[in-house]
Amino acid sequence: MELQPPFRKIIHVDMDAFYASVAELDNPELKGKAIAVGGEGRRGVISAASYEARKFGVRSAMSGSLARQKCPHLIFVKSDFPRYKEISAKVREIFFEYTDLVEPLSLDEAYLDVTENKKGNPSANEIAREIRQKIFEETGLRASAGISINKFIAKVASDINKPNGQKTVHPDEVIQFLEELPVNKFYGVGKVTAAKMYNNGIFVGNDLKKKSLEELVKLFGKSGVHYFNIVRGIHNSAVKPNRIRKSLAAERTFSENISSEIFMLERLDKIADELEKRMLKADTKGKTITLKIKYSDFTRQTRSKTKGHFMQKKEEFFPVVKELLFQDELPNSVRLLGLSFGNLNTEIKEPVWVQLKLKFKESDFFNEEE
Repeated sequence: MELQPPFRKIIHVDMDAFYASVAELDNPELKGKAIAVGGEGRRGVISAASYEARKFGVRSAMSGSLARQKCPHLIFVKSDFPRYKEISAKVREIFFEYTDLVEPLSLDEAYLDVTENKKGNPSANEIAREIRQKIFEETGLRASAGISINKFIAKVASDINKPNGQKTVHPDEVIQFLEELPVNKFYGVGKVTAAKMYNNGIFVGNDLKKKSLEELVKLFGKSGVHYFNIVRGIHNSAVKPNRIRKSLAAERTFSENISSEIFMLERLDKIADELEKRMLKADTKGKTITLKIKYSDFTRQTRSKTKGHFMQKKEEFFPVVKELLFQDELPNSVRLLGLSFGNLNTEIKEPVWVQLKLKFKESDFFNEEE
């Protein structure tokens, strides 16, 4: 099957090791060293690592103690979110010089639709190159980019020539690119799904393509439809500059595992304070409250309840939180608790979990690629 024009021109810009690079920018003595942003202690978690640290196997979401084992000379630095937000805002200003169709995914990455752009430049590849150069000139940081006909392929492509590079997948290259792509490189396919694919003889896109829609749905449920489409280059999600939050949440990881439900309730009380604060600030109300629990063995569980009316204040929703906590006996001690609101009175499908700092423990379509 050949893809039919007209094609969109989508760029995915991803800052290179953003948090770690900001630390190097602000502390030049760290340049070229193995650094990790995050906690060093037994319960610490790595949120970012420099490329020098990654050579030793240090990765985000890894415990600080394991990171230290892998890289004994690792330098730990604290997160600085006000600084990250400051630089992120400068980077977004650059994006808006080219298009208003900018969809931020986080502080360090975004999609841009430059099919029609403010510079009148027909080459998305040239635009991506210009943007990356401007980011470096104005912030001192490097970025990578992926360019293609849809968000999915652009996102996958941005990883290929990292750091400080870009990859273009031209419309007439899309099908071959996807057929040859290892399934673990497909955006959204994690270790568990990849392992399931391997067990079913699916190693690259072409293997995935040989499976019928019915087979994929049987294996992967609703996601099977997604896999069936994306391997054929079909991904029609538009760049959404005005995404409206569909859920709002807060969570806390504890310095020590908690087994007492009374202590859990105390923690949830503080988390609820923060959630109420965020609901009021966003002028948002919701009908569904969800309790998120991560146990000491890293298994997760969520418990939800939907009311017939909108809630916003803690006094309205905290009785529901108590109900959810005592709904069933907890099978293990707990290392993380979180609360989220869904079914909001507004129009991001995924909860925006916030880590709390609490004291308790065609020829002109693209130019030649880099």
